[in-house]
Amino acid sequence: MMTAPPRKPPTVLIVDDEAGLRRVLERFLERSGYRVLSAGTAEAAYELLNGEEADALLLDIQLPTMSGLALYLAIVHRWPRLEGRVAIMTGDAEAEEVRTWLEHHRCVVLRKPFNLQQVADWVALVVQTNRTKGAMDA
Repeated sequence: MMTAPPRKPPTVLIVDDEAGLRRVLERFLERSGYRVLSAGTAEAAYELLNGEEADALLLDIQLPTMSGLALYLAIVHRWPRLEGRVAIMTGDAEAEEVRTWLEHHRCVVLRKPFNLQQVADWVALVVQTNRTKGAMDA
């Protein structure tokens, strides 16, 4: 009797220039059973996605060389399957430009400071939704 190969853990990409927050999220998500990739810049995130598949992305708006909002657009343009799998992390969700942008793009917002359970709940929902969708597409 053949057994199915073990399913690899879902991968989460964290993009935030705040190294301390990245480390906290990495440790928490790894303990929750996820494979975690992380990047401190938009460019590093884009490079990672060129060679790796991510099931969910946590994306900070305030990045050094490019806004997370611009990076989001670049990512979903290049990898359309990631649309709906990105959560924007921000402490400034009420800023006019952010509110306007969010009215036009399908994104979950995790307002800083968020608690880790909010992150875990969102990642679990995205992974489950996409596994279900993938099974239906097969």
